[in-house]
Formats: sequence, C-alpha cells, structure tokens
Amino acid sequence: MTGTLFSLAHGATEVLLVRHADAAPSLAPGVDGTVEHKIYRDLPLSEEGRRQARALATRLAHSAITTIYSSPVRRAGETAKVISRATRRAITYDERLREVEIGGLDRPRHPAEFGPHLDRLAELAIAHGGWSQVPGSEESASIRARMRATIDEIAQTHPGKRIVVVTHAGTINAYLADVLDMPSDFFFPAANTSVNVVRLHDGKRLLIGLNDVAHLHTGYRSKSTRLG
Repeated sequence: MTGTLFSLAHGATEVLLVRHADAAPSLAPGVDGTVEHKIYRDLPLSEEGRRQARALATRLAHSAITTIYSSPVRRAGETAKVISRATRRAITYDERLREVEIGGLDRPRHPAEFGPHLDRLAELAIAHGGWSQVPGSEESASIRARMRATIDEIAQTHPGKRIVVVTHAGTINAYLADVLDMPSDFFFPAANTSVNVVRLHDGKRLLIGLNDVAHLHTGYRSKSTRLG
C-alpha cells in the first residue's frame, strides 16, 4: 500500500522508468564486404531488442498510460515508438533523459567491441559507485540534478496520472540512487525493458518497483549489466 499521499486519486504521479530494449550492433558485413565502425548513440534496436519492446508494449497496452517521454537517443526512441503504437499515446522527446555522458563511449567502434566495452564500464561503475574513474565523464551532481529536475517537471505536469519515461541504465540508476539517498550512482544491473516505478507527490518520492521484467519470456538471458 502506498497510502493517501502517494495515491493517484489524490494527485500523485506514477512514473514508469523504462530502460530501452537491446541494441547490440550487427556483425553483418556491408556491401563492400567490410564491417562498418559505428557510434553507440546511433545504434538501432537489435532483433532481440524489438522482441523485448513488443513484449513490454503488450504489457503496457492496457495500463492506463497518459503519455510517454523518451530520451532522443535512437535505441530509446525506437523502444518508445513500439510502446506508443500499443498504447496509442504520444511521445515527447527530452534531451535531459539521455544517457550519462561517459568519456570515450561515443567514438566509432567495431561492432564486436561494444559488448565487452559496455561490460567493463558497468563493472567499473558498480565497483566504484559511479563514473569518476573514466576521464571526461559527467559528474554525479550533474547527472542527478538533470534527472531530478526532469522527472519532477513531468510529475508536476501530470498530477494523478501514470507516465512512461524511456531512458537508460545509467540515468535510471542515478535517479533512483537520488530517490533512495544512496551515495552510489550505479547500484543495480538494470535489464533491457525493465520497469522501475516511482510515485511523486508534494515534493516527496517513493520507489515502489525495481527492475521488473515479468513481461519477458522465462529463460531469457539479459545483458542487464551493460550500460545503455
């Protein structure tokens, strides 16, 4: 029970923070027989990611969603579009919902490099509680401030409503760490298309769901420790 303060009927806003679906790059060669180096920000959803997004969209289709907000990064935007089609709700893109800015992450890479590199970044973040060990990365205070301001603004705009926010593993971790007053900016492996639920009302925030992937098939092996 969330009590009267956090009841939607009494003006609280429920925010479903959703990590985007999988966007593992293809190793298929191009027309010239070579594999193109790519930038992670520009990767589309993989076939697996599209299946994940459809499973989540089916789950949310009858969840009384009012609207959808999304990071403009391609993998998040494509996830949001699948949800939008199922729920018949519009998408608002907000640059503040982009992933944590990590030094060197968005340089062109061979597709085979992405998985190991993202795994190393996630392990580093969990070990050190954040991104301070990676030169050129966004500072903790900046990440938390932009996410707090964005989610607060969304909640104030939609009192008494349920909202979907499609974003990234790093930003979800940092925001929920701020809700829980935790020092670490990365404390759990957010799975692709996981649903994390927060209710906000009268300046207060309550976490009521974490890393929920009930919509995915039994036996699915998640790449959840990877940043994104």
